[in-house]
Amino acid sequence: MGATREQIARVQSLGYAGWLDEQFAMPSSGSRWDYLIKGGFDAIANKNSEAGADACQWRKLLSAPDTLRQRVTLALSEIVVAAVAGFIGSGWKAFSAAAHLDTLEAHAFGNYRNLLQQVSLSPGMGEFLTYRNNVKFNAQTGALPDENFAREVMQLFTIGLVQLNLDGSSKMSGGVALETYTLDDITGLARVFTGWNYNLAGRDTNTPEYKRLPMTQTASRHETGSKTFIGTTIAAGTDGATSLSMALDAIFAHSNVGPFISRQLIQRLVCSNPSPAYIARIATVFNNDGSSVRGNLKAVLRAILLDTEARGDASLLDPQFGKLREPILRLTAWARAFNATSPSDAWALGNTSDPATRLGQSPLRSATVFNFFRPGYVPPNSPIASAGMVAPEFQITNESTVVGYLNYMQGVVSRGVNDVKGDYSALLPLADNTQGLLDELNLLLAAGQLSLVTQATIKAGLDSLPGGSEAARLNRIHAALVLVLAAPEFIVQK
Repeated sequence: MGATREQIARVQSLGYAGWLDEQFAMPSSGSRWDYLIKGGFDAIANKNSEAGADACQWRKLLSAPDTLRQRVTLALSEIVVAAVAGFIGSGWKAFSAAAHLDTLEAHAFGNYRNLLQQVSLSPGMGEFLTYRNNVKFNAQTGALPDENFAREVMQLFTIGLVQLNLDGSSKMSGGVALETYTLDDITGLARVFTGWNYNLAGRDTNTPEYKRLPMTQTASRHETGSKTFIGTTIAAGTDGATSLSMALDAIFAHSNVGPFISRQLIQRLVCSNPSPAYIARIATVFNNDGSSVRGNLKAVLRAILLDTEARGDASLLDPQFGKLREPILRLTAWARAFNATSPSDAWALGNTSDPATRLGQSPLRSATVFNFFRPGYVPPNSPIASAGMVAPEFQITNESTVVGYLNYMQGVVSRGVNDVKGDYSALLPLADNTQGLLDELNLLLAAGQLSLVTQATIKAGLDSLPGGSEAARLNRIHAALVLVLAAPEFIVQK
């Protein structure tokens, strides 16, 4: 998410495990929902707009003190994907976005099974994956229940397409990977997700409150026949709420969930190509946290971040270790390192999806349920492909995004975005000392990993700029920041 001198000192004081304990114990920094209400975004004039949807997210990403919780919430939002544009059905898109992210945040250090339950009952997810108001099979018309959520809750949120060993490798038979489910399993599971709709008891849709209430059952629309999927049968006559819990229990018990989710969390937080042994160690903790609890995300996160592959010196020297820093996290690194603020509390960065003029990525604005990038993406015709590696974030990286990002950040660094601006007061005393300035930015942004060649290149550029006056010093600071933000050793996170 980004680091300050104070946070670095805190980690040094507490140690890695101690810092994690402090972060786990830190209270939540207020909800996105409450921010929208405080800002008056629940006015009826905003019902059919996206007003506030971006601001409520940027505020937390760039400034919330519970750093780890925000980082994990972002990671979960790229696994259990929904998107602002897909919250279609009754308006209040910003509130659907806030409710979805607040749910992910509330369970970021909780249990993955509980997270699945709340997401499955979420009005926003019901809209995004089109099972809100889903209806049972109609014998007269032949209409079948919508299968969208049934498919994606298995394929993307829990078990994936192929059966996995504990280390994330595929189970094979006759040289072919074994599938986890069939079309019949999707059809059977879709029968569970029928009859769910907004809870409008005592209210209407002219205020957004219903967008954060779990959906409720309309019994007449729920499929009461038996439901069979992935080796489980729910008996005919079982009510909708019980059917949903039984279905999620069955999916959650699948042996794939541990390695499937563990690998993706490692990819989001640490590296794109974790070793099979690393995945197996984390999946083991997912399956049993040491107290016979399955899906304990706090234990899983602790294991991921303290693992020898994440923390060991050998990984820094391994050219296959690390990950491309996604654009959102490049911006948060700048904002957090230099204590960016929005005095008006508007956080008006807006939608930064445009690859030509902005970041090429914006939170909760993936074009599809498959996230901005897939965990198995391989850049074609590349050394990465030749090495048999994956590089998910390269799926949104091309000539346009590279240039667009740099042009955008040049403006962000020097002018800010509306009233969102960084504080460079601590850098001003260093501005006329090129090496001192570069050393500080190297530490704060690149974890001291800029190569000597990169440092020499940046230093040569900075040495060509005049100093002396405050305006000249600020210009040197702005140039240094943009060059470090462009450096490969910053963009590739290790």
